[in-house]
Amino acid sequence: MSSSDPINELATQKLKGEFTQQSTNEIAANAKLYELATKLMPEFGNQWNLHSVVAMKRQTLSRIAYYQHLYSLLLGVPGVICEFGVQWGATLATLINLRGMHEPFNHSRRIVGFDTFEGFPSVNPLDGSKAKVGDYAVSSEYEKVLEQILTLHESFCPMPHIKKFQLVKGDASKTIDTWLSDNPHAIIGMAIFDMDIYQPTKDVLQKILPRLTKGSLLVFDELNCEHFPGETRAVQEVLGLNNLRLQHFAHQSYCAYAIYGND
Repeated sequence: MSSSDPINELATQKLKGEFTQQSTNEIAANAKLYELATKLMPEFGNQWNLHSVVAMKRQTLSRIAYYQHLYSLLLGVPGVICEFGVQWGATLATLINLRGMHEPFNHSRRIVGFDTFEGFPSVNPLDGSKAKVGDYAVSSEYEKVLEQILTLHESFCPMPHIKKFQLVKGDASKTIDTWLSDNPHAIIGMAIFDMDIYQPTKDVLQKILPRLTKGSLLVFDELNCEHFPGETRAVQEVLGLNNLRLQHFAHQSYCAYAIYGND
């Protein structure tokens, strides 16, 4: 490959604002798969979404299987789903589709995504050396695009005339206060923490505790993760690790979840 080859450039460049443990060979294989998939997409026609699975990697399928497992645990528990840390919205889209499959007529199962959409607003010394301000940012005004995407996902599910998701832009440490005030009725059935860093995780966790029930799911994306220690520290300070019966899904290395009140 020449130095101007786009695949070679993708394989050797540092992933922008995102930590990775992929080897150079893995990054190169990923770049080649991306190249092939983008060339094939126009060939797939009206069934492009079905056929695009040909490029789905094992890691992505594992992630979907993980949320299928979590959603099965949520069934029968009342309340909304809150995801703190949305980025491009893959988890929100997955959850909307899982809701359409498992609870097609439960229009009270609203799904709310919180994100700055501009990356980490600040970092704390407790977050270690990997986190930098601005990491995990998305393109400008992407939340408007994501709004359209999620609306389309809802259109393929029952009761599409009732909007059942919300995007909340800003630092969740602050926006959670307004959301809780605007939604005094809201019980949180599942709270997903994927902000990676200490301060917003601690702030949000403290503030939503009164809205949890015994049976609510607490889901953590970077627990026991040496690269982002702030999340573990926040959980330890707010809940106490020895007060939680943490559980692990075999195919998600740093993910853990607990059923609140299940001691």
